[in-house]
Amino acid sequence: MNSTVTTVECYKFLGTTISQDLKWDNNIDSIAKKAQQRLYFLCQLRKFNMPQKLLKQFYSAIRESVLCRSITVSFGSAIKSYIKRLQWTVRTAERIIVSPLPNLQDLHSSRVEKRAKKITLDPTHPAHSLFKLLPSYIALFNCP
Repeated sequence: MNSTVTTVECYKFLGTTISQDLKWDNNIDSIAKKAQQRLYFLCQLRKFNMPQKLLKQFYSAIRESVLCRSITVSFGSAIKSYIKRLQWTVRTAERIIVSPLPNLQDLHSSRVEKRAKKITLDPTHPAHSLFKLLPSYIALFNCP
């Protein structure tokens, strides 16, 4: 049963790249590349004069899902240059669709809020004891 564990620089787990020093640079870099690749398809739909509503739905389904894959863990501690790179892809999509899209900060805030609500409502969750629900139904995070 004794086995050696090899040390690696980074490891991809469930689509999220985790580095040895717990920095999210590699993960954000791969997310930005995937989001940029999907710009091509958005441009093609625009060339075929698809309605704006359909372009927004495509963006939400294909690009936003890539951008928000691990946003709750990586966005808060990411370097500004990486955040700008991701935000650039959102602005480019806005220009293609010709309609405002939610920025990454808003997406991050809503996803974190949703995650915190799920944890506070589930007493079997391992992190449930770290939150206290205030009378205003806002979750307060307790740091031990």
